[in-house]
Formats: sequence, structure tokens, C-alpha cells
Amino acid sequence: MTEAGKGVVALVATCTFWGLSGLFYKLLAHIPPIEILAHRTIWSLVFFSLVLQVQGRLGQMRAALGSPHSASHLIMAHQHAMMIVGFAALMISVNWFVFILSIQIGKATEASLGYYMFPLVAVGIGRVVFGERLSRMQTIAVALAVLAVVVLTAGLGVAPWIALILSVSFGLYGLMKKRLSAGPVVSVTAEVLLLSPIALVVLALAHRGGGGAFGADLTDSLLLMFSGILTASPLMLFSYASKRVRMGTVGLVQYINPTLQFLVAVLIFAEPFSGWHLVAFVLIWSALALYSAASVSIERAARRARVKASTLSTTVMNPANDGSAKP
Repeated sequence: MTEAGKGVVALVATCTFWGLSGLFYKLLAHIPPIEILAHRTIWSLVFFSLVLQVQGRLGQMRAALGSPHSASHLIMAHQHAMMIVGFAALMISVNWFVFILSIQIGKATEASLGYYMFPLVAVGIGRVVFGERLSRMQTIAVALAVLAVVVLTAGLGVAPWIALILSVSFGLYGLMKKRLSAGPVVSVTAEVLLLSPIALVVLALAHRGGGGAFGADLTDSLLLMFSGILTASPLMLFSYASKRVRMGTVGLVQYINPTLQFLVAVLIFAEPFSGWHLVAFVLIWSALALYSAASVSIERAARRARVKASTLSTTVMNPANDGSAKP
């Protein structure tokens, strides 16, 4: 199998892990979501730290968090890095908590809508923060996503807050990741390291007076520990895949995640799916079709430009025989 083929397999496995993770958190529905989040944070830190230790990359944590020195500009750089990692940690913890909560309160369908919306929210963030120009199809796609939210709000009488929080928090998380030079595993380890003191306080309060799920039941304890592996493994697979697969492919294959979430919510959890939901999802699916077509078109144009530039460079460096040579 080629490296690109291995990357696609890893990417499909990643999205399948994420798409079916609702089944796992449904098993822990009797445990408060904040307690599950705390365990997910702690056990993720343990697993990531072990992986980095085996790889001999644990020292890269200092680079991710910034290394303070006496020079004032280096101290400011350290503080800036800490702020970025801290905000990223806040966004991913909000995302994890709201997803776990959505499973427990029967809103997994809305959670899947949020992850469908994420690419379009990312496009909007790119436009606002980086001034990235949108193609006509991308503009229409974002407008359809906004219309889907308006339709669902009007139909159900309440905004789809879970979908909005999940998509925006993950979009802002991605924005922070673009500003970090560290790799995904190192940066996420730094994030959960910053969150771990809060997680320990949450667990201490949960276990006060003999409460708390961990240790009370063997199955629950093992599942809570496994949440760290469930968090870490897909991320490492995604990191592996993203280095071997074109970004257009990454974007398209990632739709496996919300699609599986949607199927699990409707077919297994039997959550209600009204006509308003149908209209909103059709609008989102249409928006994603336009967005995907635009992304593929942009990527092909960029590839043609690179090939043309390479050809011109080769021609300049190795000019063709002009026929002036004598026999």
C-alpha cells in the first residue's frame, strides 16, 4: 500500500472513532458530564505523556508552552504562547463537555449538525480573522448554513445552541492551533496539562463524602480510563494521515464523522427528527456539497499553478536546443 493509501485508511479510522464515540459516552450517561470531562482530561494527559516519553519528545512540551528567560521580549513571547495554549485548552474543553452533555440529554442529532457546520464556520473565521477571500460558491455555502440555523430556530422556537457552541468552539480551537508551531500531539498534551489542575479539583469535589464514579464500579472505572485512549488515538491517527493525504481529501473524508454521529442519533438513540430538522440538514448538506466542490476546484487550480511554475522553472534552467548546434 502506498503512503497516501495508508493515510486514507488512518483518516477513515479516525473519523469512524469520532463518529461512533457517542456510543461510548452513552455508556457513561449516569455519570455527571463534568466528571467525565475531568477523567478524559487526566487520562488523556497520562496517555499522551507516555507516548511522548516513548518517542523521546517529552522535552518538546517546553517549546509548546514557551520557555521563559530573563530577556523581556522572550518573557513576552512565553506569555503569548501560554495565552494561545490556554485559550485552545478552554475551547477544546468546552467542545468536549458540550458533546458529552449532548449525548446525555438526547441532543446527539444537534451535535452532529454542529460538526457538519464546522467547515463552514472555519471558512467564516478565515474571512473575519485573516481576510481570506471567499469564492462565490463558498459565500453561498456559508449563507445556506446561516439559513439552516434560522430555519431551525424558527421551527423549534429555540436556537440550536449545542450545534452553534460545538462548531464555533472547534473553529476557534483550530484558529489557535494555526498559531502554534508545536505538532498536534505535543500541543494537545500541553493543553490537557494546563487543564489537569482544574480536572483534579473537579474530581476531588466529586469524590468528597464517598461520591464519585471512579473506584465505585469496575466497569465505570475502566471506561473512564479508556476515555483517555479514545481521545488520544484518533488524534495521532489524524496527525499521521494529514501528512500523507491531500487537504481536499482530508476535508471530504471528515464528513464521515458527523454522518456516523447523525446515524447513531437517529437509528440507535432514536432521537426525534422533525420536519424542521430535515429542512435544516438538507440546507447544511447542500452547503457542504457547494463548499466541497469549491475546495476541490481551488485545490486543482493551485496544483495546476504549481505544475506550470515548475515547468517554467525547468524551461529556464534547461533551455531547449534551438537548432544552432553544428553537426
